[in-house]
Amino acid sequence: MLKTGFIGAGKTGTALAISLSRKRWPVAAVYSRSLSSAQTLAKMVPDCLICHTAQQLVDAVDLVFITTPDDAIARVCGEVHWRDGQSVVHCSGAHSTDLLEEARKAGATVGSFHPLQTFASADRAMENLPGSTFALEAQEPLSSTLKQLTVLLRGSFVELKPGDKALYHAAAVLSCNYLVTLVKLALDLWKDFGVSPRDATRALLPLLAGTVNNIGSIGLPGCLTGPVARGDLDTIERHLKALKAEDASLNRIYRELGLQTIPIALAKGGVDRQKADEMKALLGDCEDTPASNYKGGPATRGEDD
Repeated sequence: MLKTGFIGAGKTGTALAISLSRKRWPVAAVYSRSLSSAQTLAKMVPDCLICHTAQQLVDAVDLVFITTPDDAIARVCGEVHWRDGQSVVHCSGAHSTDLLEEARKAGATVGSFHPLQTFASADRAMENLPGSTFALEAQEPLSSTLKQLTVLLRGSFVELKPGDKALYHAAAVLSCNYLVTLVKLALDLWKDFGVSPRDATRALLPLLAGTVNNIGSIGLPGCLTGPVARGDLDTIERHLKALKAEDASLNRIYRELGLQTIPIALAKGGVDRQKADEMKALLGDCEDTPASNYKGGPATRGEDD
């Protein structure tokens, strides 16, 4: 096991350091610009040294995790002196290992270790880590070490090439961050008929949980329900009229999402090509709606569908 240190004691660094320490991985040191954050992390990790500089940490360990915000990773990497054979890893989801080029030039082995999980807080992150997928980018022997860490954290891994990170992270944003945006838009609509955001959230959460459960247990395209899945033109038209009266931008969002849902409905088999074309005409029939990139073909079926 490599003696490990963390530069950055925010939510990600704290969650990973504590989780690994609880699995008896040697987390030996932490450095953070915020002394209080470093102290909080160190209290939860036995025999963890609080370093006063990033260089002190780098000199004390064999494997360094840079868990700073993305825009600070390259700067932090370039400000310290690395040694030949040392391992350096960042946890950015959007960036490749090119951020660690200065360490690579010094003879260090570099990698990327991104937990595909939402980190709203360190405590919540530690609860969510088991079962998560980790996106790895590294060469041997560091690659094997990072795979070992995913096992310790009770996760799985996917190996990415340098050019994969932007699309990988965009997919994560669509499925996680923008889900929050969609829920916020739904809560705004509930306010229109007098229901508070708290009560609306309470009402919608079982629906969201059921949807996520169906995605996991049934998979795409079979998990799709709703008016597009049924080809229910009357309901879709009623939605469009109500949204147009409420907010033109919501009307456009609904149309675009509906157009992107038609191929899934076709793949599921709930609608035929004629019904799909009718829905496409209805959802696209709006002068202030930009043309969709909907291509009209069925969604690709996965191996489990």
